[in-house]
Amino acid sequence: MAVRLNENAEIVAKIREGLKRKGGYCPCRLEKTEDYKCMCKEFKEQIADPDFEGYCHCLLYYKSKE
Repeated sequence: MAVRLNENAEIVAKIREGLKRKGGYCPCRLEKTEDYKCMCKEFKEQIADPDFEGYCHCLLYYKSKE
């Protein structure tokens, strides 16, 4: 299992800019709750799932099975 940043540098830059504006909370979510603090609860749960492979909600991170 490996977690990496999206290979698209433009997406990474935009999401990081949004994270700065929102104080570390997911820029794709309206609410500022601990569940949406980057790395969000949803993606942490997906990382824990050995069968999950894919991007987090905002496309910043990618989890591969390898």
